[in-house]
Amino acid sequence: MAELSSNWKKLQATLSDRKQTKAPTGTTRATRTKIIVKGGTSRPIGVRKLVKRRGALDFALKGHQSPSDMGGVQSSQMCDDRQESRIASAELWTQNDDTSSESLAEVYDLGVKDIPLFMTSHNDRVNHGRSPNVNIGKYVALDCEMVGIGAGGHESALARVSVVDFHGRQVYDSYVKPTERVTDWRSHVSGVSSKEMRFARNFIEVQKDVSSIIQGRILVGHDIKHDLKALRLPHPLRDIRDTAKHLAFRKFGNGRKPALRNLARELLGLDIQKDAHSSTEDARTTMLLFRRNKSTFDNEHANRYRQIVTTDRRKGSKQHKQRR
Repeated sequence: MAELSSNWKKLQATLSDRKQTKAPTGTTRATRTKIIVKGGTSRPIGVRKLVKRRGALDFALKGHQSPSDMGGVQSSQMCDDRQESRIASAELWTQNDDTSSESLAEVYDLGVKDIPLFMTSHNDRVNHGRSPNVNIGKYVALDCEMVGIGAGGHESALARVSVVDFHGRQVYDSYVKPTERVTDWRSHVSGVSSKEMRFARNFIEVQKDVSSIIQGRILVGHDIKHDLKALRLPHPLRDIRDTAKHLAFRKFGNGRKPALRNLARELLGLDIQKDAHSSTEDARTTMLLFRRNKSTFDNEHANRYRQIVTTDRRKGSKQHKQRR
């Protein structure tokens, strides 16, 4: 008993010495006010509160190790589980406050570092309709496949529509029965033929479903005006992010709008649209292009609409002076 008491005193003395020699860890008010992340940009306000929990969150996210960390050959199912579990971790950590899992994913670069994983680690279900277990956030990406109608099949009609969320998960996918007689299925491009129409939904149902998904959200797409026209749906220009019109991507179009296939190859190292197109794959590619260049999209959008607001104010001021 005396020996135990002696050892306890030695331990207490050691701990006391460590406390006295430990360097202060408190951060200054200035440091806490503006937290800088990679690239020199400030974290979104809603995410800053998560810095206090970062150690625990890092542990939760790193718990889903990459295949190279674990060693051995990993199945595609394990890759699927890893991607889904990372998204689930982000959603779990943000469900009790006003921080979105999208903001968290943006800060931690979740899902965009591993491009093949982002593109392939999803359990896509063709013509499944609305995915019931996906918590849709602020951003969705949309893509459609068209078939030819009219003389020579030169006009386009909607035949398939796909929507994915910020994390690349399938939100919606459906074949669509064209409202007019199809004169050219364009199967080598659209991936759609008459046999898919046996299980297709009618246009009004699909239009209603897609409208409920995109309403009030930021819509990402490639030359998306054609998709919206085919769906006969409006969407505020302020809430659209179009990879075909993004200024930083123009150099890949040789004076014209860049093709999605070219952007995928040049910026992502992906080879898409080799055969018949997949609207789910194209929507996911578009979302990945947006996410990897989100800061430039945000800056371009802010500058464009700042100018519009300024112009509107000037017009209002002139009209007021004329009335006086």
